[in-house]
Amino acid sequence: MVHNHEHDACCETHTKVVEKVARELPDEEILYDVAELFKVFGDSTRVRIICALFESEMCVCGIAEVLGMTQSAISHQLRVLKQARLVKYRREGKTVFYSLADAHIKTIFNQAFEHVME
Repeated sequence: MVHNHEHDACCETHTKVVEKVARELPDEEILYDVAELFKVFGDSTRVRIICALFESEMCVCGIAEVLGMTQSAISHQLRVLKQARLVKYRREGKTVFYSLADAHIKTIFNQAFEHVME
């Protein structure tokens, strides 16, 4: 059998790359949380709610009107967005106003829009 030096060099490089990547990979728990976040973004109604909240904080009835949906459907999706810490709310009398939890959400969406429109 002929010994292939090219193969050895590739395996050496391969081993170094594999070891480096394995060290750099985030913890499994963090990767799971990122995957869960992307699942939340995987629903077009939730994406539409987030985009509406880019423009202004709003109450459930306002969001429902803008999106042409029922208040109960919007409330359901807002619960999911709250659990994912993507929206926050404040009370004013009996009215609850929703807004984006932080600026990261806009950054994530701007990146997504750029990617989609390339």
